[in-house]
Amino acid sequence: MSPSNDALYRQPEAFPVLTTPQIARIRPHAIVRPVGFGEVLFEPGTVRMSCFVVVSGRLEISMPRLSDEQVFTTHGPGQFSGDVVLISGAGSLARGRVAEPGEFLELSPDALRTLIARDSELSDIFMRAFLLRRVTLISEGMGNVTMLGSRYSSNTLRLREFLTRNGHPYAYIDLDSDKASQELLDRFYIKPQDIPVVICSGTTLLRNPTSQQLAECLGLTGHIERDRIYDVAIVGAGPAGLAAAVYAASEGLDAVVIESQFPGGQAGASSKIENYLGFPMGISGQELASRAVLQAEKFGAQMMVGEKVVQIRCDLRPYELTLQNGAPIETRSIVIATGAQYNKPEVENLAKFEGRGIYYAATFMEAQFCAAEEIIVVGGGNSAGQAAVFLAETVQKVCMLVRGKELSETMSRYLIQRIVENPGIELHLETEIVGLAGDPHLERVTWRDRATGKESAHDIRHVFIMAGASPRTDWLRECLALDERGFILTGPDLDPVLATAPLKWPLSRPPAMLETSLPAVYAVGDIRSGNVKRVASAVGEGSISIHLAQIALIDD
Repeated sequence: MSPSNDALYRQPEAFPVLTTPQIARIRPHAIVRPVGFGEVLFEPGTVRMSCFVVVSGRLEISMPRLSDEQVFTTHGPGQFSGDVVLISGAGSLARGRVAEPGEFLELSPDALRTLIARDSELSDIFMRAFLLRRVTLISEGMGNVTMLGSRYSSNTLRLREFLTRNGHPYAYIDLDSDKASQELLDRFYIKPQDIPVVICSGTTLLRNPTSQQLAECLGLTGHIERDRIYDVAIVGAGPAGLAAAVYAASEGLDAVVIESQFPGGQAGASSKIENYLGFPMGISGQELASRAVLQAEKFGAQMMVGEKVVQIRCDLRPYELTLQNGAPIETRSIVIATGAQYNKPEVENLAKFEGRGIYYAATFMEAQFCAAEEIIVVGGGNSAGQAAVFLAETVQKVCMLVRGKELSETMSRYLIQRIVENPGIELHLETEIVGLAGDPHLERVTWRDRATGKESAHDIRHVFIMAGASPRTDWLRECLALDERGFILTGPDLDPVLATAPLKWPLSRPPAMLETSLPAVYAVGDIRSGNVKRVASAVGEGSISIHLAQIALIDD
């Protein structure tokens, strides 16, 4: 078979040819492996697979499909296998089969990480190639996952968001429009309640799986060694948590990141962030998150995606975190970066339409559902403003509903100007949604002018909600001091509450900046009381928390 896209070969940085001196520097880290024709070196789903450098011969890389396989590329002398899974330790996306006998250099995951840490030139070559290959796989819809779903299924959207925002390539078959869909339904004995169906690594069939089940199938959940005590456990992988992971791992701390859904947090749902330092043309939240994940994993941070922390044993040192599956994680320090979730309007039937016209992210995927239609964006902050400007490029009209009297209270000046000057955005201040109707998809929205009390109904099928934020701190109430809204108190803000039991501060020194009512436990980003709702401030807090944790670990 020929590769799916000849343009791949016009990307020399994605498929570089190493020089003889570069290969010589790799040899001390590798095992020399003679290979024969047809030998399979790794399969889809293989965890912690090796990287192979071709000295002589050829290595064919192919992806599983429903009935056969598709060749992605063939590596010749001087080229090497792999993409970002070699850094993350997740399951392989492809099959590696020897197409021509010869001699390969085999680099184990640990050996590859050591090489990348010690050789800056080879680090740049490998990391750039891995990143570009993953981008190509995503754009081509090639990988070890095939999803059969329906545009009318909220669970289909949930899993597509999970895969997309985790940067995992997949092929999608729309059962509502694909002509061969009935044959597929019959072939796999699929019933309506089974949709969506995910075929993982060409072998495992999941019927309407949870996000955690899909993460486990892809090898994203990681592995915890029972006797291991981490230096720092980071709960949440938004900008603050990812910054903490990068700085912890780069400083040599043994760090683990636990994320229940996907990296990026609320920022990951933004189509373009334009006020983040160093990106004058802007960067999508998803791209920023995926680069940060790779950067953290490059330095050795362990990512656990699809896992949720449900409890802290705050009476133990080292601290013990309990995952939803019951597994414990012991750690000397903790960074809590679970962020906040958008407030949901108190409207009847809201849950019914989630994923069927109600969305909490505005990325390219959601934008495809409503091209050339009239839509609603709810919210007056930067996330809502970025969504309105982005969606206005493809939809017929954006109706922006804001409960407040003006935008300037919560939104950056550059976004306000773009919204006001955009003829495709209709701004409704002091307005809120009071009714939703449709079956099964959202078809009609009723909103109320808070100033006049007048209600009006509109035939609108898509609403993007990005209004306000509530903390995710129910699991912390028995251990940490919270403010009246449920955000975590830190540093000097703790003074009024720490003099009383059961939150009495146990040390002679006062809590450090970002430190909670538990020593060596820090809160950063949107979860912290008094936070600044900007990506840059979250990143700064995440990095500062690691400096503070290092001091606390030395003191201990």
